[in-house]
Amino acid sequence: QLVESGGGLVQAGGSLRLSCAASGRTFSIYAMGWFRQAPGKVREFVASINWSGSSTYYEDSVKGRFTISRDNAANTVYLQMNSLKPEDTAVYYCAAGLRFDRDERRYNNWGQGTQATVSS
Repeated sequence: QLVESGGGLVQAGGSLRLSCAASGRTFSIYAMGWFRQAPGKVREFVASINWSGSSTYYEDSVKGRFTISRDNAANTVYLQMNSLKPEDTAVYYCAAGLRFDRDERRYNNWGQGTQATVSS
C-alpha cells in the first residue's frame, strides 16, 4: 500500500515536498516513480528512482527543479519540488514497480494521489 502526503496550495516560485509511505517489508526492491495528472490531461511521468537510489530519471520540464529521493529504512520516497509553476498543478501519484522505467505500465502499485496547486 502506498500513501502520498505533502500536497497543498503554494504560490508560484514556492516549494512543496511530497512523501509516499509504503507498507510492507519489500520496499527496497522496488523502483519508485512519481506521476501527475492535470485537469483534462492524461497522466504523465515526472520522476523515477531505482531500488538503491543510485539512478534517477526526470521529465524534461521538471529537471533542475524537482528532486526524487528515497529512504529505504523508512519505506518512503520523496519528491522535492522547487520553483513551482502554475503548470505544475496536478494530482501527484507515487507508484512502485519491479522495473526502473518512465513508462507507467511498468508500475503495478499506485497510491491514491495528493493534490498540488500552484497559484500565479
